[in-house]
Amino acid sequence: MIELIWDEAFIRAVKKWQKKHPELMHHFKERLRLFSEQPFHPSLKTHSLSGGLKTFSAFSITYEYRLVFKFIALSIVDRYRHP
Repeated sequence: MIELIWDEAFIRAVKKWQKKHPELMHHFKERLRLFSEQPFHPSLKTHSLSGGLKTFSAFSITYEYRLVFKFIALSIVDRYRHP
């Protein structure tokens, strides 16, 4: 299992997103749990980004929403908000 580290901007963004999409929070939490256990599970569609975000990766929350993150150590992930 990997350790996830959240910054304040991410926490604020999730709270705001939760107000707009309360029906998706269970799915969001389930995806985070799966990511912490198996970051490259096929259903997450984890992939590296390119261009200005080439040092980041992302995984799918839903077909419409992605979570952008950065691996900062073998077992630690730091989440950054997509600009």
